[in-house]
Amino acid sequence: MVAYDELGSLVPIKRTLQVIDYQNQANKESEEPSTKRVRPLGRVTSLANLISPVKNGAVRRFGQTIQASFRGDGKSPGVPQKPCSKAAAPTPPKRRNSMLWSETLDVHQKGTFSTKEIKRQEAIFELYRGEQDLIEDLQLARKAYHDPMLKLSIMSEEELTHIFGNLDAYIPLHEDFLAQLTKATAPDGTVGRIGQIVVDWLPRLNAYKNYCSNQLAAKALLDQKKQDPRVQDFLQRCLESPFSRKLDLWSFLDIPRSRLVKYPLLLKEILRHTAAEHPDAASLEEAITIMQGVLSDINMKKGESECQYYIDKLEYLDDKQRDPLIEQCKSLLCHGELRNKSGTKLHVFLFTELLVLTRPVTRNERQCFQVYRQPIPVHDLLLDDLQDGDVRMGGSFRGAFSNSDKAKNIFRVRSQDPSQAQSHTLQVNDVFHKQQWLNCLRSAISVHRPLGEPSAPSPPASDARSKRRPSSISAIVHMEEADENWKPNEKQTHISHTNLCVCVCVYRVDKDRVGAFNPVYY
Repeated sequence: MVAYDELGSLVPIKRTLQVIDYQNQANKESEEPSTKRVRPLGRVTSLANLISPVKNGAVRRFGQTIQASFRGDGKSPGVPQKPCSKAAAPTPPKRRNSMLWSETLDVHQKGTFSTKEIKRQEAIFELYRGEQDLIEDLQLARKAYHDPMLKLSIMSEEELTHIFGNLDAYIPLHEDFLAQLTKATAPDGTVGRIGQIVVDWLPRLNAYKNYCSNQLAAKALLDQKKQDPRVQDFLQRCLESPFSRKLDLWSFLDIPRSRLVKYPLLLKEILRHTAAEHPDAASLEEAITIMQGVLSDINMKKGESECQYYIDKLEYLDDKQRDPLIEQCKSLLCHGELRNKSGTKLHVFLFTELLVLTRPVTRNERQCFQVYRQPIPVHDLLLDDLQDGDVRMGGSFRGAFSNSDKAKNIFRVRSQDPSQAQSHTLQVNDVFHKQQWLNCLRSAISVHRPLGEPSAPSPPASDARSKRRPSSISAIVHMEEADENWKPNEKQTHISHTNLCVCVCVYRVDKDRVGAFNPVYY
């Protein structure tokens, strides 16, 4: 729509509103007086308001453009709008340089090496770069976490020592190894002989025994301190900083342990690409043997520490529950959360000498494990692998009359000692965790009852049980109370002759899930 003056000339858009107002006022004055109330014509504030609604998209967009240009924002349409300020994007995390050894060479140098030699140098270079990264991470843990928290009094010096250990003592250890590797590097970037260097240096890694054995208690203390808002705020700010590479504090503290288990793999990779006639071949094999022995000693020390950690957290309701065998336990084979027949969550510990069923409790903000029933000695332990649907779980009265509540992934542990008369039907989360529990239990039993030594036979079933089929509810009560009289079938074995080292594996799952399996890796 456009406007014209009295002479028929086109009025500029800038004067359009004034012309329209003038015409409206003249028409209003020329009307005759009337008693009828007439709503006055409102002032037109936008030329776009005079455009009738249309379905054509181009015209509609044109109207929107005009309307936007006449908004009362106090700015001329011809003046470019200042873009709205946006929040600054977070600083991207710092990334590690993942350069390969071959990328450090020029084109002419690459042609002078065989494919096997390039792969060997790549493996040695990975060992070298790993030492650099480890030193950098240990220094970062000290400068970015330990020292600021001590200076700001976020944690006490005793607490920080308990969590961080003696990290300062390990930095020179790896710096010395790095210096020896650097000295052995030729001008062309290759390392000729590395075997003897590794053989002489690896025994020094036994210094990590105390650090690794203290990790469980350190992690528990760190998790407890995270409840403090100041600690949580500090750790969160560090996590959001680029230097952290999106890793939390515990990831940095756990790097030395993860580095230890990589040494055998790195040495085997170097040996794989080393010719049999190479002088390093025999030394590398010796180094692998030494490193496996170091890891075995560290794992043993760590296992003893973890075992004692959980023993100290056991809480007894009665002194009779304190079995003398608990003092002889030096290793924790596995532990995790399961459910018993009534649906109660239990945390079960399988030590080398005892099976202990507990209930997790909290005492003065400290997690403890209240012993549930009498611990069962492993030499008296019997294991029954139950089939899905053999037992109903949950303990509800309504479920006793229903066929839909048949339990899956269940097994039974009981004592062959008549004085205890204990039996516990336990349920795990899935088939995988059930098999892991069965493997650990069978292996622990086989140590105390070697091949050929029979277990105590189960008494024959009672006459009353053979004469009639019990009702659903009576069957549940009878099975729980008379588990001593229950005779296993061919599939329900008591003893497995699996080697003990098979069950002690590195499976780790979420401990919050029912039936979580947490074996100790040895």
